[in-house]
Amino acid sequence: MKTLSTHKDVTKNHDITNLTLSGIIVALGVVYGDIGTSPLYVMKSILEGNGGLENVSETFILGALSLIFWTITILTTIKYVLITLNADNNGEGGIFSLFTLVRHRAKWLIVPAMVGGSALLADGMLTPAVTVTSAVEGLDLIPSFKESLGANQDSIIIIVIAIISLLFFIQHFGTDLIGKMFGPIMFLWFSCLAIFGLIGISHDWTLLRALSPYYGVRTLFSNENKLGFFILGSVFLSTTGAEALYSDLGHVGKNNIYGSWPFVKICLLLNYFGQGAWILSAKKNPTFLNSEALNPFFQLIPYKFLLFGIIISTLAAIIASQALISGSFTLVSEAIKLNLFPRLHTMYPSSSKGQLYMPSVNTLLWIVCVGIVLYFKNSARMEAAYGLSITVTMLMTTILLFNYLLKRKTPFFISISILIFFGVLEFSFFIANIVKFMHGGFIAALIASAILFVMYVWIKSYYIKMRLIENVPIENYKGQLNLLRQDPDRPKYTTNLVCLTNSSKPKKIERKLMYSILDKRPKKADVYWFVNIVVTDEPYLAEYSADTFGTSYIVKVQIKLGFRVEQKLNVFLRQISTELVESGEIQIQSRTYTTMPDRKIGDFRFLLILEQLSYESRLNFWEEFILKAKLFIKRYTVSPEKWFGLEHSDVDVENVPLFIGGNNNIKLKRISK
Repeated sequence: MKTLSTHKDVTKNHDITNLTLSGIIVALGVVYGDIGTSPLYVMKSILEGNGGLENVSETFILGALSLIFWTITILTTIKYVLITLNADNNGEGGIFSLFTLVRHRAKWLIVPAMVGGSALLADGMLTPAVTVTSAVEGLDLIPSFKESLGANQDSIIIIVIAIISLLFFIQHFGTDLIGKMFGPIMFLWFSCLAIFGLIGISHDWTLLRALSPYYGVRTLFSNENKLGFFILGSVFLSTTGAEALYSDLGHVGKNNIYGSWPFVKICLLLNYFGQGAWILSAKKNPTFLNSEALNPFFQLIPYKFLLFGIIISTLAAIIASQALISGSFTLVSEAIKLNLFPRLHTMYPSSSKGQLYMPSVNTLLWIVCVGIVLYFKNSARMEAAYGLSITVTMLMTTILLFNYLLKRKTPFFISISILIFFGVLEFSFFIANIVKFMHGGFIAALIASAILFVMYVWIKSYYIKMRLIENVPIENYKGQLNLLRQDPDRPKYTTNLVCLTNSSKPKKIERKLMYSILDKRPKKADVYWFVNIVVTDEPYLAEYSADTFGTSYIVKVQIKLGFRVEQKLNVFLRQISTELVESGEIQIQSRTYTTMPDRKIGDFRFLLILEQLSYESRLNFWEEFILKAKLFIKRYTVSPEKWFGLEHSDVDVENVPLFIGGNNNIKLKRISK
């Protein structure tokens, strides 16, 4: 295998593994947006779920704080920070990275990867809506705002939609410039969380008793808890961003997450405990008892700092939304490379590592987010729907993590204990969140189902095609190709004919390629290239192997690219062909007319074969439906030319029937006139 030259950000992961102050600041801006903005709505959701301020007691607040503390500790700290971060794939994290580490253990493991990935994308679409709306609703506490824009929710909705729309609009230009401000802003945000929390808890330090799990367990079974077991649906909101710690591992490195998480956790807990202290003090104030839609987060902030609090919380919500958008692009890109999703137009608007932009995904996210804001209208209703799908993702991650531990030869008792412990806990949260289905959770469920259906169609159609496709040995056609390239009666088609093949077998290609070259229209060329691209488990691998079959006119190339590497075929092929000329495996192709005097390779022409489902195919109903669904979806995806970076190259696209299942053996009978 020889190495391919790629962008420096692809081949090098930079030195992000070392714990540095700058690395910690970057981690604050990249990793913790979702979990960092949870204080905006968690205690508010718990309060409203229990019937408001008049129905809470000190015992209830102690229990709620205890449940929040132990949920963050067990799920975020123990499962994700201490265990799951170690399941990195060459420094990369996320559910698809974890899947690539274990996919060879069993074929069925693709199911939790698909389910978890689709649920993560779907539930994440609620994040910009719920966080930005929760932050902007703080304006209701400012009298001058109500006087100028009115007390109705329409003004809030307009501001939220404007912020979200602007955020999605700037994705096209890249977020390098504003991205550099994310870390310092989030550091300021977490510092404010801690300071405001300390102000609140300083009035009642006895709330620190809630660190004992006793209060949490007691509240679950207490009559003071109106929701009973289902209070966990609101408590779970405090840890919805835990999956992001793992997904963003490759951007900041695990050491910087280890170094920053204690600071983040302390700031979050101080704010939650401060809100709890405010709730108990407000219960004694008749003014608050009669108020509707209280948000303890904003009430905790001293009034003279309220506007500042609203501004910094809105900025934090924007950063959380940006993390979701960037994460969605990365997740979809990985799914495409793993053959789980159709190819979509991808752009790289900046030089930052891993930053990409998908116009179609960006537009879809914007439409869904705006639609969610218009449908729910306020954060309270959004909170009622938020978190359902992420419990599914966490469960799927636990299943994949169990298989990873077994692969790493972790003792079976320890592996199964981790599976059972976290599986039972996360399934409990899933059951507690089921009630959210009818309160709007069905929206996330429908989106997840649609994404999952597309993934299923894509991978299932691939398996059907690979099962029935006919491969032939290249050696069998060496003679015919040699005669064709020297045939004086045939006009020259191109100097280098490049055919993309799905066959990963070193000596074979699909029969349809030879049919196109020899039968459909004989294509005379000096060199016939058969190129197979394989996506590997290593995220940034870039290497190739080449076999010339003892000739100077046939080359079978296998390019191995990591699932994070851009598939720029034109660039790679120029490098490969130049190296083969230099090694003497193919001859120098002199050019009479050229702007590059030292050019050693002639022109390239790429042949792309697009299959069409033949009416004669004998598939069962479901297989035919899957293939038709794939062909329908492909109409709205990026063309192969764009995907492989061939827009400015000489490309021929041929449509051929997918001859699978055999032809209908009907013969015509000749009759006399």
